[in-house]
Amino acid sequence: MSNPLAIAIPPIQVPKHPVWPHLTPEDKRALKTRIKALLAERDAVLVAHYYTDGDLQELAEESGGFVADSLEMARFGSESPASTLVVCGVRFMGETAKILNPEKRVLMPDLAATCSLDESCPADLFGTFCDQHPEHVVVVYANTSAAVKARADWVVTSSIALPVVEHLHAQGRQILWAPDKHLGHYVERVTGAEMLLWPGACVVHEEFKGFALDRVRRLHPQAAVLVHPESPDEVVDQADVVGSTTQLIKAVLEMPNQEFIVATDEGIFWKMHQLAPGKKLIAAPTAGVGATCESCAHCPWMAMNALQNLEQALIHGAPEIHIDPTIRDRARLPILRMLDFARERGIGGSKTRG
Repeated sequence: MSNPLAIAIPPIQVPKHPVWPHLTPEDKRALKTRIKALLAERDAVLVAHYYTDGDLQELAEESGGFVADSLEMARFGSESPASTLVVCGVRFMGETAKILNPEKRVLMPDLAATCSLDESCPADLFGTFCDQHPEHVVVVYANTSAAVKARADWVVTSSIALPVVEHLHAQGRQILWAPDKHLGHYVERVTGAEMLLWPGACVVHEEFKGFALDRVRRLHPQAAVLVHPESPDEVVDQADVVGSTTQLIKAVLEMPNQEFIVATDEGIFWKMHQLAPGKKLIAAPTAGVGATCESCAHCPWMAMNALQNLEQALIHGAPEIHIDPTIRDRARLPILRMLDFARERGIGGSKTRG
């Protein structure tokens, strides 16, 4: 593995988790009813990521929308007849929806809801790095801007990264990977491919600590450990299952264990509880006893999505995703390459619809 550690990534400003006004059960029901009516009036469909608040996931399902990981979110907009897509997640997800559906309006509750991986990989620095290694095929994680995707040969999500890299490695291709160093290192270890790794990391998953996880495992010896591969090696090494959000949800549903220690964003617990209500879920520790962190186990940018600003987005038709057409057209090619590859290999395609 060769890491470009000399690259100076700009400091990432991690926002504080927003504090939304308390809603009584009656207020929440009324707000959801208004949002459903707005969705119908605007010919809009709601698409929510597993890491968003459970109220948003529930609303998406109740309104005929969609809850999924980023690979399935990438497919959905093209298949939906709705003229407006409302994406509850982070900005790169809204951009991907717009790239694949330029004729549709794509709204988000808050365009400031970005991603630490996206922020860690500025397009200008990344472009220079690619120019320095022209012999490498460029593979970028979906958690990147449209401008970074426009420099890529392949876009991958965590659910498809391994088979894509295995495919390229079997062809003898040299691979440049960005931006998540932990996911990149995991892919290297599993596939045997040696890649140039951009030194980015997720502020949520990087907080999981191996020594703290080991302590929790000793307290719950019957629990299966589920880990997202954006986590550090010492956490991944303790996992019974390493996988994407969809793969971790599937593990809770199908494994015989009654307890699970889960090392990923706690937003995923809503879907896990929904599908396996009798099973106990334990949040993996982020930094040990007495430690503090900015992100802990919930993405502060995902937390910018709420029922309140979702309603406002539908009322005002804003904020809306706009992408320069030249960048959009270039970014579309590696995304379609991923989707075609997934279709040919029978990867994904399961949907969680209301």
